[in-house]
Amino acid sequence: MRIDDINGTRVLFFDATGPAIAAPGDANDLIGEAWGHEATFLVVPVERLAPAFFELRSLLAGEIIQKIVTYRLRVAIIGDISEYVAASDALRDFVWESNRGTQVWFLPDEASLVARIGA
Repeated sequence: MRIDDINGTRVLFFDATGPAIAAPGDANDLIGEAWGHEATFLVVPVERLAPAFFELRSLLAGEIIQKIVTYRLRVAIIGDISEYVAASDALRDFVWESNRGTQVWFLPDEASLVARIGA
């Protein structure tokens, strides 16, 4: 885990290794870490997310993201999700809509995140 300041935004980067984020309650751990580090933006690598996160019918993504946003935090999922998006029109649409907003982004890499926060 590391903290960085990007254009005045305190960002908490989670490591790619660590416990899988596989249940709605796991959002509590993310939120707690954010509060503990006074971060307002979370960056979660794709590797940390259980495959069910990308199956919208599981409701896992919605429950985790809703909890994070309810606590006025922003989140970026960083990494290659092209395989998941190719397999699901619903996920493709969800990612597209999320990326249009300011609270939840799906981005390919950290450079894209830095560019987007800096914009």
